[in-house]
Amino acid sequence: MRFILRLFGWAFAAGTILFVIGVAGAAALVWHYSKDLPDSAQLRNYEPPVMSRVHAGDGSLIAEFARERRLYLPIQAVPKLIIDAFLAAEDKNFYKHFGVDPEGLARAAISNFRNRGSGRRPQGASTITQQVAKNFLVGSEQSIERKIREALIALRIESTYSKDKILELYLNEIYLGAPAPGQGSYGVAAAALNYFGKSVHELNVQEAAYLAALPKAPTDLHPFRNRERAIERRNYVLDRMAENGVIKRAEADAAKNQPLGVNPRTVSPNNIAAGFFAEEIRRELQDRYGEKKLLEGGLSVRATVDPKMQLMARKALVDGLVRFDEARGWRGAMQKLDLAGREWGVAIGELPVLGDVKPWRLAVVLDVAGDGARVGLQPIREASGHLRPERETATLGSEGIRWTRRTRVSQAVSVGDVVYVEPIDGKPGQVRLRQMPEVNGAITVMDPFSGRVLAMVGGFSHDQSEFNRATQALRQPGSSFKPFVYATALDNGYTPSSIVLDAPIEVDQGGGLGVWAPSNYDGKFTGPRTLRYGIQFSKNLMTVRLAKDVGMPLIAEYARRFGIYDDMLPVLSMSLGAGETTVMRMTAAYSMLANGGKRIRPTLIDRIQDRFGATIYRHDQRVCEGCNAEKWSNQREPRLVDNRDQVLDPLTAYQMVSMLEGVVNAGTATVVKAVGKPLAGKTGTTNDAKDVWFVGFSPDLAVGVYMGFDKPKSLGNSATAGQYAAPIFRDFMMQALKDKPATPFRVPAGIKLIRVDPRTGMRAGGEGGILEAFRPGTAPPDSYSVIGAAGDGAGGALSVAPAGGRSVGSGTGGLY
Repeated sequence: MRFILRLFGWAFAAGTILFVIGVAGAAALVWHYSKDLPDSAQLRNYEPPVMSRVHAGDGSLIAEFARERRLYLPIQAVPKLIIDAFLAAEDKNFYKHFGVDPEGLARAAISNFRNRGSGRRPQGASTITQQVAKNFLVGSEQSIERKIREALIALRIESTYSKDKILELYLNEIYLGAPAPGQGSYGVAAAALNYFGKSVHELNVQEAAYLAALPKAPTDLHPFRNRERAIERRNYVLDRMAENGVIKRAEADAAKNQPLGVNPRTVSPNNIAAGFFAEEIRRELQDRYGEKKLLEGGLSVRATVDPKMQLMARKALVDGLVRFDEARGWRGAMQKLDLAGREWGVAIGELPVLGDVKPWRLAVVLDVAGDGARVGLQPIREASGHLRPERETATLGSEGIRWTRRTRVSQAVSVGDVVYVEPIDGKPGQVRLRQMPEVNGAITVMDPFSGRVLAMVGGFSHDQSEFNRATQALRQPGSSFKPFVYATALDNGYTPSSIVLDAPIEVDQGGGLGVWAPSNYDGKFTGPRTLRYGIQFSKNLMTVRLAKDVGMPLIAEYARRFGIYDDMLPVLSMSLGAGETTVMRMTAAYSMLANGGKRIRPTLIDRIQDRFGATIYRHDQRVCEGCNAEKWSNQREPRLVDNRDQVLDPLTAYQMVSMLEGVVNAGTATVVKAVGKPLAGKTGTTNDAKDVWFVGFSPDLAVGVYMGFDKPKSLGNSATAGQYAAPIFRDFMMQALKDKPATPFRVPAGIKLIRVDPRTGMRAGGEGGILEAFRPGTAPPDSYSVIGAAGDGAGGALSVAPAGGRSVGSGTGGLY
């Protein structure tokens, strides 16, 4: 008995020693692996990379910018169905264990023992907490040491954070694969959008189960490349959900019989032809906040673009560019395919295509017979990157090649030619031949009262060239600058009835530069004429004389005020638009004429919010007095205070608007009259017709149009802005104002409308003449005479010395 007791005591002592040694060893092991573990407290202020999104004025999504496509959802906003699916797939005991799941470890060990030698991937036993530790703090190295560190940090996380917070971090951080190229999805919210085009709240049972199946192996479970494996894993998750009682067995079985239903969404500004718009916003955001905040900061941007107007603007510009290009004939096919031994759909499907030229389609000529050809249209490429199996063909007949100056289809195309075609309206199955225009251009549409850019197209195709001709191309505005010369004069004592001589003039440029002798476009001159006539018919000689009399330094100051040039060289040639500026700047300047002379700042962005919803930028800087009142106490109603600068007297602005109406009604832009609404604007054609412009406006919409070759060259000896740029403006306005009333331009208080003779600018008797706008203290002249003329006053050249006096002077009747 004593021996037994002694033996028991010895065993107990040995056990105690071994236990102490084991505890000490375990403690040492824990200390060893814990001494340099990252601090789990850093998760408290964790801000994962979140993509920035750009929404159009109507709320539609037009662009996303991201390194990791993620939308962060607080756990309260995650539907229960999503939570149940991920817990069933990843960690059914999540709300029971303390960070490490012994039951899961045992189950994984048994399963892996049974499956040894089967080639199946070993089953892991990491809890959601351990996965959070791995993703955030430990890393993905495959080793025993990493697993120990993962378990230890998981225990710390569980002691620091609630289960809901841990689950929130997991559901927003995990990578869930890419259903289509460029659509890598991080977090359940982004995955729901990218895989199914739905929010997480719209997902059904089988869709939620598929997303929950992805964390283990998102690449191996791709919905298109590995569809069967993806369905198998989804069905496994559905079974687990049924076993856990979160759905009924019948519901699980019904869901297992459904297809995956993956339909990758496409977020592209091409949907509304807004590639230039989105890229300009991206550049502005990067300049303002830096690349990191752009791609990771979760900015929410409300753009000013109106999708309907954007599509109208692109169509008007493209139609104008194509009109010009096709008038110069057919240049031939883009390239030729050898179709021998190849399926034509695959052959043409491999060719790159411009995504923003719809309804144009790339096509290959399959055969030519008689007076027609059969063309194969490039198969549509799904968002997944796969070509649709369907093959579409169409007929190219004589109507489709009429513009090419060929009499027969066989003279225009041959078998294997790769061309662009466009469906012919009202004739199903028939197409028209198209070619990429060599000429290019831009159009900008702006709200003249706020500077909000409602539409902007910077070229024929953003996919073809990202160079934005609306904001980046510096081109000479030509005569479209003249209104600001005349506005300067009107704002400094001249009237629309002031007389300027339209006659040859020679300017000694000094410094050995010789004599500059400008001329009118038509080479003719008409003698003494009113300012209205000079702007209406774009008379260069009158403009130079007016600029000389007003003074180029003053005109340069007005050009700076209007934002056309930052520092214009004050030389007379600049009065004819010899400087370089952009379509955006010119449109903004004309907007200030239309809005009564108020300064505006062009903007593509209304508002920017950070990831938490706080507004960090707002374009509208007006102050609202009384808007913050907590309750109504019979106080004055809230009032918006417009504190913008006045760059031009509102009465002068209206005079200029009235004169620019004359350009449309009876001047160089009568083609615009077809719109049938009150419009004003000015044409601009530069030397050798290298650039043509039309900038104009209605009472509530300003539009700038430019056309020219990227590498400047003449558009043709007889090319004019009225022939090519003004029709683009006309086509856009016909659509934009189609359902709008014919609103006249607003006449500011103080303007006197007096009937004058348009030839002399003097008062008209009876009902004849035109109504001219005069400021208080001014009136039509009673008489005028030509003074300062060196010749006969009707064509003799006037000499202007660079530092001499005025060649024309002002008198009672105005400018001579």
